[in-house]
Amino acid sequence: MATNRYRTAAHSRYTIFYHIVILPKYRRRIFKHQDIEEATKSAIRELAFYHEWVIEEMESETDHIHFFLSAPPRYSPSEIVRLIKTWTYQEVYRRFPKIKQYLWGGKMWANGFYVSTVSDNTTKDEIRKYVREQKAQAAKLAKQQKLF
Repeated sequence: MATNRYRTAAHSRYTIFYHIVILPKYRRRIFKHQDIEEATKSAIRELAFYHEWVIEEMESETDHIHFFLSAPPRYSPSEIVRLIKTWTYQEVYRRFPKIKQYLWGGKMWANGFYVSTVSDNTTKDEIRKYVREQKAQAAKLAKQQKLF
């Protein structure tokens, strides 16, 4: 977790945070498999290190994944998503080739994504908590749905 308010690059000083959500193609529940979830997260962490992104929080539910990250201003939100989708599908398909059959047509990710910018500490803390608690919230909801 980054503790400094500002980050510094070669010719800039910035505070840029994004909350990004991406979905697997057809909203398939690929992250119910722990090994696929971990391979995806590991690939994202590796990519983040290479591009100097700081991942504040990252969590997935069975059919989507949330990231809360800081990135240098040279990366637009759409470029961040493009890089994540490209890198993760290559890594996951390399490690789990049978997943291609489950996702049809060789695409791992749906076309769209959600992104919001986050700036102040109150909002950052709220987003961080929201992302961190995704699995617990989904489990609670699933338990409630079983009651009916």
